Amino acid sequence: MNQSQPQTPSNHRVVYCNCTYAKIVPEKTKQQVLSELSASGVAFDAFADLCQMSARKDPVLKELAESGQLKIAACFPRAVKWLFHAAGVTLTDEKHEILNMREQSADEIVPLLLEGQPLSGRPDHEE
Repeated sequence: MNQSQPQTPSNHRVVYCNCTYAKIVPEKTKQQVLSELSASGVAFDAFADLCQMSARKDPVLKELAESGQLKIAACFPRAVKWLFHAAGVTLTDEKHEILNMREQSADEIVPLLLEGQPLSGRPDHEE
């Protein structure tokens, strides 16, 4: 059984998509977002490509959508919503925020991903 803290607006799950196969997100933006997330000490889920997961109807997409509040760094929000929809799950604006690495800079995205997150999420983080 998962003993993690309940997901609330100030304690959301952070999801990062590397858009590995689509090659539509600027490489510099992806690298900076991933680097800053890794250095932050905040726990996050990183996936090679949400598009590929959707095509496979990966059950992880359902688990993510149902896990509570999400902030997803990926591409266009409408595309991400349709990827989850194609996998049989629905993202809602009330619980799921999608940050667009195609149009937003890493400097805009990272603070939004980290907002309100505890810094002790990773076992290798020292406070």
